[in-house]
Amino acid sequence: MQETRRTPDHRITAVLFDMDNTLFDFVGAKIAACDAVNRRLGLDRGRDLLFYFLRHDGRSFEDWGHIRDFMVDNAVFSEDLYAECCAIYEEVKVQNLIPYPHIEETLLELKEQGLFLSVVTDACFENAVIRLEKTGLFPIFDEVITADMTGAHKPDPKVFLLALEKMGRQPSEVLMVGDSLRRDIGPAKKLGMMTAYAGYGDRNFLEDRQKKADVTLADIREVLKVVNGKNGV
Repeated sequence: MQETRRTPDHRITAVLFDMDNTLFDFVGAKIAACDAVNRRLGLDRGRDLLFYFLRHDGRSFEDWGHIRDFMVDNAVFSEDLYAECCAIYEEVKVQNLIPYPHIEETLLELKEQGLFLSVVTDACFENAVIRLEKTGLFPIFDEVITADMTGAHKPDPKVFLLALEKMGRQPSEVLMVGDSLRRDIGPAKKLGMMTAYAGYGDRNFLEDRQKKADVTLADIREVLKVVNGKNGV
């Protein structure tokens, strides 16, 4: 665990977690799903399909329209085949969601210590619940904050302000844990939260690294050290 600056002396009572690539390897699951779609299409361009999802074209990271564009560009599109590929993509993606090592035990230890735990994600509520239930993590969290609740996506501060409201906490009481320096760490820190960068899960291929967190995590278990050290335990 690497500290980037001295942490302020406030008691942490809640931990706010990003979901994808912080709790589990979502990009890895998407790669498996893109490969499965390619096998159905008789192609070998799984990584190319992944980068269709990574485009900044105004659509979400999960919009099935990226599959449509990929199929059209590769001259294999039909409506029936497109519907089949979308179903394959969703099934394989969810099947391949596995929590990172020590995630569940760390969350349960935080709960045992009496901390309020919440997820904040750019996924819609239905998809967030599907992923958290598949990984067995859903019952552990007190709140799940999703993009459709605010109509905004991270790093928009409205997302984090709603999370604070739902948790009933002041920013100084909250530790934000996320894999994106731009979408998780920067806005949370600006609002006054303590921040922990989940470097172990960062799959943000196209993101700059200009933002700095209070702490960099090599392992999720280090969250316990951060919380306990900050609480003076």
